[in-house]
Amino acid sequence: MALEEFEKEEQSEREKGYFRMRSIMDYGMGLLWAGMGIFMFFIERFSLDIAKQYDANTFKIFGTVCFIYGSFRIYRGYKKKYLREK
Repeated sequence: MALEEFEKEEQSEREKGYFRMRSIMDYGMGLLWAGMGIFMFFIERFSLDIAKQYDANTFKIFGTVCFIYGSFRIYRGYKKKYLREK
């Protein structure tokens, strides 16, 4: 069976519910990761004590990585391309 035929197969209600739940979870976690990335990138503006303890570049690098990962999670929730084992 070709991949195109496999993707055109009708999904059961159980699979649809699973994909919907997983998509919502990806959206939520993506927003949390992206939000944490933005917070880490601009942590100096919040004037927290932790921002003074560590180097600013460390926070910017970690914030960028978190934002990219959060964007990926949002994209994955939008595309709903989850592996199907049949």
